[in-house]
Amino acid sequence: MIVGKPKPGDTVTLFVNAAQTVTCAGPARARCGAEMQDAGIQVGVGVAVQGDRIVAVDEDDALRRRFPSAAEVDCDRGVLAPGFVDSHTHTVFGRARYEEHELRATGVPYLEIAKRGGGIHASVRDLRSRSDDELFLLAVPRLQALAAGGVTTVEIKSGYGLSVHDELRTLRVVARLAATGPLNIVATCLGAHEVPLEYRERPDGRARWIDCLTHELYPAVAAEHLARFADVFCEPGVFTVSETRQLLEAARKHGMLPKLHADELHDGGAAVLAAQLGATSADHLAAISPEGIAALAASSTVATLLPATMLFLGTGRQAPARALIEAGAAVAVATDLNPGTSPLQSFPLVLTLAVSQLRLSASEAWIAGTVNGAAALGLAGITGQLREGFRADVAVHAADDFRALPYWFGERLCRVAWAGGRACHVSV
Repeated sequence: MIVGKPKPGDTVTLFVNAAQTVTCAGPARARCGAEMQDAGIQVGVGVAVQGDRIVAVDEDDALRRRFPSAAEVDCDRGVLAPGFVDSHTHTVFGRARYEEHELRATGVPYLEIAKRGGGIHASVRDLRSRSDDELFLLAVPRLQALAAGGVTTVEIKSGYGLSVHDELRTLRVVARLAATGPLNIVATCLGAHEVPLEYRERPDGRARWIDCLTHELYPAVAAEHLARFADVFCEPGVFTVSETRQLLEAARKHGMLPKLHADELHDGGAAVLAAQLGATSADHLAAISPEGIAALAASSTVATLLPATMLFLGTGRQAPARALIEAGAAVAVATDLNPGTSPLQSFPLVLTLAVSQLRLSASEAWIAGTVNGAAALGLAGITGQLREGFRADVAVHAADDFRALPYWFGERLCRVAWAGGRACHVSV
């Protein structure tokens, strides 16, 4: 549903003189299968913004006639597009984990590093030692870097606290980031990122941690309205399908919608569970089964793929994006920004990997990073398109063709990005 109207008296700004305009216009829902092939590319078309809303998308001259006193942003023959939606990040964390990068290069697998106290647990120890102010100040430049790539909406997960106290602290930092803007931020409670080491050492530790999440963390998160979603890392060796179902059903009772870290390293049936639960998204999916692909294709759950993660881990494989799309699933892409497996702050690089690693077309990659990213956050009627009534999340890129962003490997071409009608990045 499209919401919000500009306030009387808000000034109008026109984005004009674009070489191409990527509208991504269409239904206010995820694009599935062949629908992803049309990114709505237009020529000679601009956008009128009033307050925090798009009020018109039309030919430049028509916009000037309709809004004769409007200010103008000259796109300088660049690409005008919706802001990207980064629908899977872990932006609030402390130190980097350089040593694990080297360990993986010597052949030590991800789960073995975790057993040795590395991985998520290393970030947990670090986060617990830091103040809220430290965590906030560390996250701000990461968000600025995402904005510099044209991102205007970011999902941020907790999950490096792994105690009621530290998970709530993390989500309060996320709320503070959202309040100080200008990016649009969506919070997800990932208390079920792992079983904390202090619980693993007890015979009944797993059951106790699940009980703690269900009866302490989720009610506390709901009481403070700290998260829109709850996520669970459903993976052999982490949380089982039955445990994940129990956790997400409990979270739903407290008003949080379900998401899953699903079938990342091994097929554990998580994608099938995501479809059964009506999860908003199932993320990772590098090890998804044919049954999982069919289940997602028959559901409204968005398949969020994270190609930088598999590249950085050196696995030599990726999620089967083409099989998902050909089956009729909706595919999104995101950075998975985190300190251990995807320290990536450039969304355009995700588009490059979507084309070169996932075998998406440029149009499919754009849809995956805009409309479908929005759908993966339940925002398909609010952002991800240049369309009248949608939030004014707009970016201008220094390129004459929308295919240039995935093509120019590692380049930052974004000149201007506005989130909710406010500038969040202007290149100098």
